[in-house]
This record gives sequence, C-alpha cells and structure tokens, in this order.
Amino acid sequence: MQNRIAVFPGSFDPVTIGHADIVNRTAGLFDKIIIAVGVNTQKKTLFSLDQRIAWLEKTFEHLTHVEVASYQGLTVDFCKSKNANYILRGLRNSSDFNYETHIAQLNTNLDSEIETVFVLTSPELSYISSTLIRDLIIHKGEYKKYLPEGIQIN
Repeated sequence: MQNRIAVFPGSFDPVTIGHADIVNRTAGLFDKIIIAVGVNTQKKTLFSLDQRIAWLEKTFEHLTHVEVASYQGLTVDFCKSKNANYILRGLRNSSDFNYETHIAQLNTNLDSEIETVFVLTSPELSYISSTLIRDLIIHKGEYKKYLPEGIQIN
C-alpha cells in the first residue's frame, strides 16, 4: 500500500492558529504531512524564510510525522519530488473554495495522481488569514492570540 503523504503548501507569513488547526485536525488522515513553504521571488514577505520555517517547526514539533520544507516552482513538481499524492488545502469561505478549485483542477490536469483534499477551517477561525495578521503586526495591533502557542515576534 502506498503511503499517504500530503503537502500543505503556503507562504505562512506568518503561521496562524488557522494553519495549526488544519494540520492538527488532519494529522491522523496522513502518514506524513509536509508543510511546504513556497518561495516566490515576485512576492514580498514580512518574515524571512528561515523565520517562517522555524515557527512552523516549533508549532508542529508535537507531531512526529510532520516535516517542514521550502520549495520553488510548481507545487505538483514538489509533490512528485517528495512522493506525495495529496495536496492539503484549508478553506475559510466560498471565495477560498472558488479560488482553490481552479488551482486544484489545474494541478489535476498537470498530474492526475495527485489529489487535492479540501478541509473546512473551524468556524471560529474562518476569518483569520496571514494577510490580516500581518496587518495587525505592522500596525501594532493585538495579534498574539492569532499565532500558535510559543510563536514570538520581535
């Protein structure tokens, strides 16, 4: 039987309690989850790649079958390089669904053996996004309750 390996791609700039919710709730579904921090030279991030990877490793240190890696290029190519047959995506709302459906269909067209798995965000976390949390951080708003336990921003 083939291992169930999932890739959870994103920028995680920063990691939020919403990301943690998705991984923690799906951890039992997969033999391994690879949290894949996408490196896009066209996208400006607030936090360094090393910082984001360190936060993700800290957040998921309790899950021995979760690893963190960075990648460039197409997510399906990264999946193939890791023998992953699933892409894990969290959905907060119908806008996410519409956007992610198009990406999932393209990925299926690129490689029909990689299946996208959508997981609904817990309702109480559905308004949280890295973009909103970055804005709180930049403007010195109260952001700490939206970060996983143990994550410190200096």
